[in-house]
Amino acid sequence: MSKKLKRSSDKMIAGVCAGIAEYLGWEISLVRVAYVLLSIFSAGFPGLLVYIILWFVLPDDN
Repeated sequence: MSKKLKRSSDKMIAGVCAGIAEYLGWEISLVRVAYVLLSIFSAGFPGLLVYIILWFVLPDDN
């Protein structure tokens, strides 16, 4: 059984962080906090751009 990276139905905005957490087997809130911290402490907020790209690229969980 192969796992596929996809957006989750357990979503706050688009389900990207929850989908990554489910794929890796991590706690969803841990991935969300890590994403926010990484986005804040990186120059120019590239995390927002990556999130938007993943929103459109990853298939939905439906």
